[in-house]
Amino acid sequence: MTTHDIANDFVALCRAGEFDEAGEKYWADNVVSTEPPGAMPETRGKDAARAKGEQWMAANEIHGFTVGDPYVSGDRFIVRFTIDQTRRATGERVQMDEVGLYTLKDGKIVEESFFYGG
Repeated sequence: MTTHDIANDFVALCRAGEFDEAGEKYWADNVVSTEPPGAMPETRGKDAARAKGEQWMAANEIHGFTVGDPYVSGDRFIVRFTIDQTRRATGERVQMDEVGLYTLKDGKIVEESFFYGG
């Protein structure tokens, strides 16, 4: 599969609400996942990335989301996510605007980095 093929399949899974499945299908065993400073710490490995996602889902109630089309360059692609969520700890409802940058090696995501808007 090409980077474009993987990016399109990854986006299709996310649009279907299958974020966990997208990760399980495409994360490399040694995936590195980074967030902006002050957010969740960097994780290393598939188990840690999975746990980070589970922790985030437990901390937030999701009301809706959109997943943009991927932008592909070489072995990397970018996807924009917008999420209508309520933070369970505070009850604050927010509109999250986030971009994920994914780097592939041998058809697997070896690094994902997230950037927050606004």
